[in-house]
Parts: sequence; C-alpha cells; structure tokens
Amino acid sequence: MTEQLNNSITVALADDHVLLRHALARIINGFPHCEVIAEAANGKELLSLLDKNRLPQVVLLDLNMPLMDGFDTAAWLYQHYPSVAVLMLSMYESDQALIRLLQTGVRGFLKKDISPDELEEAIQTVVQVGYYYSQQVSGKMANLFRFKNGQGMALEKATLSMQEFTFLKLAAGELTYKEIAAEMRLNPRAIDGLRDQLFVKLDIRSRVGLAMYAIRQGIVAL
Repeated sequence: MTEQLNNSITVALADDHVLLRHALARIINGFPHCEVIAEAANGKELLSLLDKNRLPQVVLLDLNMPLMDGFDTAAWLYQHYPSVAVLMLSMYESDQALIRLLQTGVRGFLKKDISPDELEEAIQTVVQVGYYYSQQVSGKMANLFRFKNGQGMALEKATLSMQEFTFLKLAAGELTYKEIAAEMRLNPRAIDGLRDQLFVKLDIRSRVGLAMYAIRQGIVAL
C-alpha cells in the first residue's frame, strides 16, 4: 500500500437507482481507506453537491441517468476538475461508448456485475496509477486499433465527432429535427447533414435505425 492510500480515498457516487446507489455506498465505506462523501441521483445533482474545497478523488458514475447522464457529467468534470478520477459504471461495453468515454477523460470503465473485490481494486488503482481498465475492456480497446481484412481500423468507424454524438443522442428521443436544430444551435440544413453523415458512416437508413443503434451502443437507455 502506498503512502497515497494512508488516508481515506474520498468517493462520490451518481446513480438514479436508489437501492444500487445506497448498496454501493455501503460497500465502498466498508473498504479500508475509502469514504463516500456524496451521493446523487444524476449528474446535475452530483455537480450541485461538489465542494471545491473538498473534491472527491474518485467519482463513480452510472452511464445512463436522467437530466445529466454519465457522458455529459464526465465531460464537465474533465473540463472543470481534471484531477478528479472518473470511473464509469454500465452494463454496456460497446465500442462507441468506450471511445466517447475515453474522449471525455474517463479513467476507467466497470460493468455493474463486478465483484466488490474488483471495485475496491479499481478505486485504489485509479488513485495510484491514474486509470483502471479490466482485461476484457483493454482487449476491446486494443481491437479497435487493429486492421480488419485490410479495410482500415475499426476505430475510424467507431469514432463519432462531438456533434455527431450529440445529434445521435437527441435523434434517439422524441424531439423533431427542427427541435434538435434549436437544441444544438444549428440550422436545419446542418442537422440534415449530420443525419446523412451518420446514415453513411453507420450504414443506417432511417431515424429508427439511429435510435436502435444508440440503444445497442449504450448511448441512450430505454
């Protein structure tokens, strides 16, 4: 154990499932050298609870939450408090989700069915080393960079721009294209262009197809 772990590692949690959040807090508080200092139902609530004079060392986020999801919360934390290590909890391990989480500064990606021992290891490792990825996730990330049948890297297809990613999230909801344009502060023609780009890039032919892709990739939840 390093000197860094002589004092308690402070942890904050955000998950909209109350029972799971409370159970996680109890488990983490039971780890040696760990203390949960904040619990929230979503990213927006979590940010309102942060005290800049006592920031958590580790933030554990659920990927899919109402009001402010894990993607947006991680991006905000990376921009404003880059020293805070974010670990993402999800049942998804999709290529698209992994790439976007890396781009938002997430330091680790955990499945919700992990054991308490692995959770403890992840928290300690992300503080000591700076990141934590399981062997399974590391393997998926490595595969994104490998050439497949001489047709280029899987990473090229898996990576969406921030605009494309935001449009995909909104297109999977109930907003009209005109409302999406207003939300993204773009003109309707630009929205049509983003839609057509994704149709080609993802080999999808309809808005329903975009929504199904977003659900499969863990970008939005049912």
